Amino acid sequence: MRKYRLHDMPAQVDPALARRLKSVQTATIGHFYQWGFMDGAVHRLSPGEIVVGTAVTVSIPAQDSTLLHHVLGLVRPGDFLVVERQGDQRHACWGGGVSRAARNAGLAGAVVDGPCTDPDEIRGLGFALWCRGVSGITTRLGDIGGRFNQPVSCGGIAVCPGDLVLADENGVLVLPADEAAEVAEMAIALTQEIARGEKRLDAGEHLGLVYGASALVARAG
Repeated sequence: MRKYRLHDMPAQVDPALARRLKSVQTATIGHFYQWGFMDGAVHRLSPGEIVVGTAVTVSIPAQDSTLLHHVLGLVRPGDFLVVERQGDQRHACWGGGVSRAARNAGLAGAVVDGPCTDPDEIRGLGFALWCRGVSGITTRLGDIGGRFNQPVSCGGIAVCPGDLVLADENGVLVLPADEAAEVAEMAIALTQEIARGEKRLDAGEHLGLVYGASALVARAG
């Protein structure tokens, strides 16, 4: 059995679609879409802009980051690396050196289903990382094995290579490639509707009147 299984890189998300989604928050999509949201414990390490990218996936065992180091030489600008940790919450596979390599490779961002290390260094590099926390116990080059660009589980959801990843201060959302454009159009329309509602709120109207809650209560008698 091969220790390492590496599959082809997926087609990248349409750059025009990615640009449009950068105006949309994950929480806006959460008003009408229920799938693909990672566990809320997976959070952004530091504040930053909305990130959109093409999911590329890696799965590595608890104490071994050999394959992670290798695939950072394969990723492309605009990719978003999704790291499955097979349930391990003790070993940090991502730190300052990995962030520097990821930034230099042009990764849009990354999400690790486990802890990182070197949080201040990662923040200083300006790399967009989502993770479950911080640990001082790191992985090593153990040459145990791993999988690249196969479906993985991260933050409680399934992620396939080529999915679209939208990530911001509210969390990480993964959209299947064949649904992303439709979801984007709905989200952009809702974003515009919310902006109109905010103007009415600033003008002094009540929340229940602006978004319809008061009408529902009145209708119920």
